[in-house]
Amino acid sequence: MSQVQELPFSAIQFYATAPYQCSYLPDQMARSQVAAPGHMIHAGTFSELVDKGFRRSGLFTYRPHCDQCKACLPIRIDCERFVPTRSQRRAWKSHGSLESRVMELAWSPEHYDLYWRYQQTRHPGGGMDEDSRSQYSQFLLASRVNSRLIEFRDPDRVLRMVSIIDILDQGLSSVYTFYDPESSGSLGTYGIIWQVEQCRKLGLPWLYLGYWIAQSRKMAYKSRFRPAQYFVNGNWEEFPEQSNL
Repeated sequence: MSQVQELPFSAIQFYATAPYQCSYLPDQMARSQVAAPGHMIHAGTFSELVDKGFRRSGLFTYRPHCDQCKACLPIRIDCERFVPTRSQRRAWKSHGSLESRVMELAWSPEHYDLYWRYQQTRHPGGGMDEDSRSQYSQFLLASRVNSRLIEFRDPDRVLRMVSIIDILDQGLSSVYTFYDPESSGSLGTYGIIWQVEQCRKLGLPWLYLGYWIAQSRKMAYKSRFRPAQYFVNGNWEEFPEQSNL
């Protein structure tokens, strides 16, 4: 069987989408820059793209490319130097009994039910609470890179959380996490720390969290994991603890 040829980074082309309503800043119109051809972007090239501020949604590799706004900043955690805050340590301890299982991307009615409940409770009216099964699969289960699904269950085998991650040459990319909306104790925080610990076990320096937006309350949690770097003007830079960028 012949191997799939991977496109060298120098051969990638980029195109800008038409403007669309920003889902984080309601008064803004957004655009994205998409890397193409998508079917030839695999693990190595994708790692390079993530290191330049891109991330993945299903089979599309993109980054913000808005005409006026520059609010979206790629963010990554320095895993070797990461030190949890007091509240983050509480979240880690609170869910210490969860059992994780690393799996290939695959459809599960149980996963989809948890996703639907999470969207209905945490993000009502945001559009994703109306995702059909096919939209869910296209968003989270379609990938041409090295991706994994991790499920977290309590001692009674009840599903509490699911995370999708991409494995890069230089770290892990946190694609999406959804969890039981009725659980207490900051499950999302626990999930990020779990991914940091996985980076450490694998000897990978960075955990990429996607985009951080100072004006968006939905994104505020990302800046609480320190030390972190932000991709600004083509470079990764670390900002002081109290910096508001």
